[in-house]
Amino acid sequence: MTQRILTGVQPTGSLHLGNYLGAIRNWRSFLDSHECLFFIVDLHAITLPQDPGELTASTRRAAAAYIASGMDPQKCSIFVQSHVPQHGELAWVLGCSTPLGWLNRMTQFKDKAGKQKDQASLGLLSYPVLMAADILLYKATHVPVGEDQKQHLELTRDIAQSFNSRFEKEVFIKPEPFIVESVARIMSLRDGTKKMSKSDPSEQSRIHLTDAPDVIYDKIKRAKTDMDLLPGTPEALENRPEARNLLEIFAALSGKTLKETCLHFEGCVFSKLKTELSDLLIAELSPIRLEMEKLEADHGYLDDLLQKGAQKAREIAGETLAEVYATLGFLKAK
Repeated sequence: MTQRILTGVQPTGSLHLGNYLGAIRNWRSFLDSHECLFFIVDLHAITLPQDPGELTASTRRAAAAYIASGMDPQKCSIFVQSHVPQHGELAWVLGCSTPLGWLNRMTQFKDKAGKQKDQASLGLLSYPVLMAADILLYKATHVPVGEDQKQHLELTRDIAQSFNSRFEKEVFIKPEPFIVESVARIMSLRDGTKKMSKSDPSEQSRIHLTDAPDVIYDKIKRAKTDMDLLPGTPEALENRPEARNLLEIFAALSGKTLKETCLHFEGCVFSKLKTELSDLLIAELSPIRLEMEKLEADHGYLDDLLQKGAQKAREIAGETLAEVYATLGFLKAK
C-alpha cells in the first residue's frame, strides 16, 4: 500500500515561526519516503469572515511559503482545497451519517463559539466533518497532527469505521497520526503559556516568515522574560515559561537539545540569548522570506503550479468519491 501523507495550512494571516518549526520544516523529511499532498485549506478559512482580496493574496502566500520552506513541487503535490470539488461532496455524504453528538463534543467548536454558540455558523460546527473528508478523500495513511488536532483525527477514524461497518466494505482507510517527537512547541513571545498564534492581536507575539531582519531583532528584543539568570538544566525551567520558550526556539534552530542549550547559556542574562537567537532566526528565515517575495511576484508560476497540483488531487479524489457513490447506490452519471 502506498504510504500517503496529507496535511494543510489555513491561508489566514501570515505563516509564523510556530507554523514553520512546529510543522512545515518537519514535512521535508516525508518527501523521499511518502507520497505527499500539501494543500491550502481555504474552505476551512471561511468558517469565519474573510476579506476576499486578502484571502486570494494569502492563499498564494501560503503556497509560496510551502515552496520556499523546502516543499519541492517535483516531489509532492501542492494545491488549493476549493480547486477540488470532491472535498465538499464527500463532506456532505459524511455529514449525513455523523451524529450531532459527536460534533457537540469537539473542544475547538466550544472554544471558538464560546458563549455565542447559538450564533455560530453550521460551517464552524461541521468543520471536523470537512476535515475528515479532506483526509479520507485521499486515503491518507498518515496525518501529521499537533495536540490541538488529535481529537479531529480520532473523529475522522470514527467516521471511517462507521461508514465501513455500515456497508461491510473497507472503503476508507483509518489514518494514523504522524507525530514527530522532536517537533518544537513554539509559544507566544508575549506570554510563554500560550501557543504562538496568527489570531493573537499583538504583532509582537510572533515572528512571521516574512519579517525582515530588523523586525526580528526588535521582536526578540521585546520578548517577555523574567528577572533571573538563565539556568543550566531544563528542570530548572519549571515555572519559567518565557525562558523555556526562547531556549526551545534556540534549540530547534541550532539542532541542539534543550539540555545542551541550557548548558550553553548557563548563568547568562537574557540579552545574550536574545542576540544569538536573533542571529539564528535571521539566518534561517531570510532565505525563505526572499524566496517567498520572488514567488509571490510571479502569479502565473504559482497559479500554474497550484493548477497542476489540483489536477493530481482531483484524479485521486475522483476515484474515491466514485467508490463512495457506488457504495451508497447512487445512479452513475453518464
